[in-house]
This record gives sequence, structure tokens and C-alpha cells, in this order.
Amino acid sequence: MSENVVPFHKHTDPPADTATVTTLTVVPDAPPARPVPLWVRSGRAVKTAVMHERTRSAGRSVVRHSLYTFNGGRIVARRTWDGRTGSRYERMIRAAEAAGNLEAAEEWEERLQRFRAARHHRRMDLLHSPVDAAKGVAVGAGMSIGLLVALGIVMAISTGDAGHVVTPLSATIDFIALLIRIVQVVWGPALTIGLFLALLALWSIGRKQHAAPAWALPANVRSGEGEPITPSIVVKALRDLGVPALARAIKEMGDAGASMLGPITIAGCGVEVDVTLPSGVSTNEVQNKRRKLAENLTRHEHEVFITIPQAARTVRLWIADSGALDEPIGPSPLVTDDTMTADYAKGKAPWGQDLRGDAAALSLYQRHLLITGLSNQGKTVALRSLALWLSLDRSVQFLIGDLKGVGDWAMFDGLATTLIQGPTDEHVIQVTEMVEGAVDEMNRRIQAPPGTTFPPLIVLVDEAQVAFMCPAKDADKRPYGGSKANSRYFMAVRKIHNQGRAVNVLMWQGTQDPTNENLPKLVREGAHTRASLALGTESQARMALGDKAVDGGAAPNLLRPGLDRGTLVVASDGITIPAGQSSITVRTHYIDDAARAITDRAKALRDGVTTLHAIERTEEHDPLADIAAIIGDAPRVRTKDVLARLAARNAGAYGGWSFLDLKRVLDDAGAGPYKSDGVMVVARDRVARALANRDSEGSASAD
Repeated sequence: MSENVVPFHKHTDPPADTATVTTLTVVPDAPPARPVPLWVRSGRAVKTAVMHERTRSAGRSVVRHSLYTFNGGRIVARRTWDGRTGSRYERMIRAAEAAGNLEAAEEWEERLQRFRAARHHRRMDLLHSPVDAAKGVAVGAGMSIGLLVALGIVMAISTGDAGHVVTPLSATIDFIALLIRIVQVVWGPALTIGLFLALLALWSIGRKQHAAPAWALPANVRSGEGEPITPSIVVKALRDLGVPALARAIKEMGDAGASMLGPITIAGCGVEVDVTLPSGVSTNEVQNKRRKLAENLTRHEHEVFITIPQAARTVRLWIADSGALDEPIGPSPLVTDDTMTADYAKGKAPWGQDLRGDAAALSLYQRHLLITGLSNQGKTVALRSLALWLSLDRSVQFLIGDLKGVGDWAMFDGLATTLIQGPTDEHVIQVTEMVEGAVDEMNRRIQAPPGTTFPPLIVLVDEAQVAFMCPAKDADKRPYGGSKANSRYFMAVRKIHNQGRAVNVLMWQGTQDPTNENLPKLVREGAHTRASLALGTESQARMALGDKAVDGGAAPNLLRPGLDRGTLVVASDGITIPAGQSSITVRTHYIDDAARAITDRAKALRDGVTTLHAIERTEEHDPLADIAAIIGDAPRVRTKDVLARLAARNAGAYGGWSFLDLKRVLDDAGAGPYKSDGVMVVARDRVARALANRDSEGSASAD
């Protein structure tokens, strides 16, 4: 009988492996770590204490206040020396000579001569003053003693006591002795207090002048936040600009370097000052160091603008208040004034504000327009605000192509004769044919009799880079995009640029991120008004505004993408630009939801416009039906407007029409034009009646 043994306890030790022998090596204990010497620990503690922020702050405070007192004494001594000598005049003479201002140098030399003459007279008077002072003291003492003796005689006679004769004199001597004792007691504390007050006064002068190294000044002073711009700050910023000739010239001028500066005037949300550079320093040396100059002025780079006025060797600095450019400007007058109207020929569009805070208005009369910049910087809003103002002139006609197609121009439906919205190649084809129709209208106007006036026709293409980059070709293999002579869009724009201005056919374009491919050179240079939002590089800035504007200080590439949204650098003779400058920076008004209300007001001023959303390219057309369609709900439309709308509707069929062609069609239908208020018009009722009669005659013939 076998028994099964069941173990109830688990063996914790593994079974021994007889085939493996493990050898254990006993390692002796490691020696204990050597203690850190006391001098090392003390050095570390001292270093920690010295480098602690509190210690450093206390050290800076001690140095700062000590130097305030010391340098305050130097300032007082310098002022005293300047007041007693002609050193101030000599410095001003040297400064005027260094600046090349000989007239000022002669004036200061004349003042120096007058100062020296007056000082000579004072010194000559001092030679006689000791004798005069001694005589005055002797006479005064004698009269005082005589007066006291006389007073004593009167007292003696009154009392009958002869001893009272010397009583007033004795009392006076006792009083003088009392004063001497008081002075002896008070002199020590008064001297100490007086010295303390003098040091306190010197400390106060040094503190106000920040007469200490920059590293010892308080943090808020070192950062310069909110520090006002003064002549000394501007001169120091120029001196530390890193231009050796400029630094040497300022050093030779002493502390009179401010003679380079014109008056510092308040200009909007900042200040403006003209700086006449000394001989040997060119304006571009200062322009190329804009960032360093801004930092020396305790400003950000975008808060300092450098332009070139008319005066030779002069730069104009506009320095913004800290953070002022980050604040939004007020609403547009188009929004706040619902009675505003526009005048294409004589008026100016309220576009925004310049950096001085003055209203910036742009004339649009016979000027082609180009606005460019990076994406999402406010290009469409800036372009649309001009069109919104111009829409309040009822004589202005619009052909609009929006190649973004997200509804930014939807409020012009019922206001524009043509409105095409979309980013596809088909939309580019439609926009191209719209622009070509405007070319046909331009040619018709050019062929009109001399003296004929025409209403303004604004051909507006937003996101024009889509058209230039379009790869589509027509049936004749001609590309719609590109910049070659066979490019349809490019050539149509060029033709309007060449001749459209004379007959009020104007080309407005908005485009992104300009390059030679998406904005050809000939198209850029054909615009009279060129404006740019923030760009990436200086080469793009030159494409957008031209070399002259950039060389004159225009720098849209230095605007901050996103933060400076809506800020434009404008080069145009249609806007007031300070004398000597080639461009101006404008912060445009933002008009968003109110745009539709403005276009509603513009539509109320008109007879009614039927907006086409596509260009008809069919060969078959019905002139009478097309005339009825473009008249829309208006009771009557001027014949020249009918011709323009017909050309926009079907350029191939009506682009070459004249007044005689229109009159022939209407006379044949029995709806001939007639004169109303001195102008020839076409009546909606007559055309509708002619269409109805024609349809009824056609039905009768069919029966």
C-alpha cells in the first residue's frame, strides 16, 4: 500500500543545482567620503549669499543712491560752472559748427561776447566794492551808536539818573552776546542738518536725472516703459546707434547734441522730431538701424518710423507712445454718419487715420488701385471700404470679381452691374471676360465724340493672384492666366491701365503675397495708388510699393502680421503725404456687419440695378429682351448706361454698339429713346410694351 504525501508548505529556497558552483567574493567596505573643507563650504555660502537676488537688489540700491548724490553734485557743479563761465556758449558754437549751421554759430558767438562784457563790468565793480562796503559799515555803526546814546540821554533826562545814558548801548551789547551764545549752541546741529539737506538736494537732482549706470537703475526705469521722449533721450539713442561718425560728432558737441533736433511735437499717439545729421553721416545709416534705434528709445521696432523729409541730411522720427499702436481706432464715418454721400470727382474716401491720429482720406478720381499683403491681414476690408464709400455716388458703376468666393462682396448684389464670386477656373474665365468687356466699353468711350463725359466704371478684382495663376486655356489655346502677351487676363488689365483712366474706366485689384508670378511687374507699375499691408520681405515691399517708396522709408515688411492687421503703407498722390516723404502709414477703419447697411443706402440712391452673376457667352441674343433685362425695375435709364450694361452683359454682341445701334433697335420696336431732364433715356414701360406686342404678334402668326 502506497501513501501519497501532500506538502502544505512551499519551499522558499530553490533547489540546489549540483552542476553549478557559485563563488561569493566579499568586498571590503568602501572608505567614508572625505568631509568638505570648511573654507569650501564657507565659500559656497558666501557665493550663494552674494548672488542672491535680494543681495543684488540691495547692492544696486546702494550704488544707485550713492551715485545719485555724487552725480547730482557733478550736475550742480556743471550748472554753476556754466552759469559763471562762457562754456555753455562755446559748446553751442561747436554744436552749430558741427551741424553746419553757421548762422546759429554766429548768433551764439554774439551772445558769448555780450556775456563776457557783462562779466567784465561785474568784476570791475568788485574792485571798488570793499572800500564802499567798509565805508558803509563805519557809517552804519556810527549812526547806530549815536542813536543809542541819544536814546540813553532821553532816558536819563526823563528819570534824572545819569547812568541811564549807557543803558540802551549796554542792552544792545548784551543782546548781541546772547545771539552769539545761541549761535554757538545751534551751530553744530545746524551745520550737520544743513549738510544733510544739501546732500538730500544733490540726491534729488541725481534721481530726477537718473544719474546712475543702467544696471543700477530700478527695473521699471531700465525697461523704459512709459518713459517720455526728451531731447536727451533722442540724442543718447542716436549716439549709441553704432555709427562712428555720428557718435564722434555728438561727443564733440558735449551735452548740446540736442542742437541736431528740431522741436519735439505731439503727433497723434506719439511724437515727431526732425534730426539734422552732422556732416559725414548719411540718412540710410540711420534708416538701416531702425530696430536698434527703437530699442535705444525703449520702444518696439514697430513703434518707431523713420522717413526722409525734404531737408538735406535730415531724418524724421515718429515715435509712438508705448502700446498706443495696439489700441483700435474709432469707427468709420460711413458707419456713424448715415447721411454721408460720395463725390467721385471731388471727394475723398474716409479710409482711416495716419500715425499722427489725423483722418486719412483717399481720392479715387481717375486712379488705378492695387492693394496687396499677406493673407488675413485686412486686404479685402480695406479695399471694400473704398468701394462702399464710392457706392454712395449714384453715377459710379461696378464690375466686381471676387475670386475668394466666401461672400465678402455679397452686399453688392443689386448694386454692381456684374458680381462673380468663386475661386474655380470657371470663375476666373468669367472674371476675365468681365474685364475684357470693360476693355470693349473703354474702346467705345475712346471712339466717342470729343467732349463726351462718361460715368465712372470701377472694374474690381479681389484675390487677383488666382487669375494670374490660372492654368486654363480657351479654344484658341490662349491662357487666361500668366504674364505673357497671349494671357487674356493680363492683357485686359494692361489695356485698362494704359487707356482707361482718360475715360473713367478704372482697374482695382487686391492680391496676396506678391511675387513676379502672381503679380507681374507691368501690372504692379500700372497702378496709381499702391498700398500694402504686412509683408514678409523687403523684396516683396518693393514689388508692392516700388523702389522709390521703399528707399524713402516705406517698410510694410516691418509691420507685424496679425497684430498690425488693417495697417497699410500707402504710396499715392491721392492721399496727403507729409512733404518730402514718399509714403504714409494708414490704420484703416474696420467695416464688417455695417457694410450691408451702407450698400442698402447706396441702392436707395439708384434707380435699381440688375446684377449679372455670370457673363453670357452664347452667340444667340435678343437685343430687345436684353435691354428689358438690364433696365430692371427702373422707370427709365439713360442711354449711355444702357449701352454700358449691355456691353457688360454680352461683350461679344454689344461691346461695339453705339447710340445709333441702340436707337435703331428701339425705333424698330416702337420704343425709341427720348429726352428727359436734358438727357436721352430709355423707358421701361415702352420696352415692356414693345416686347408684349412682339410676343402677341408672334403668337398670332403661329396660330
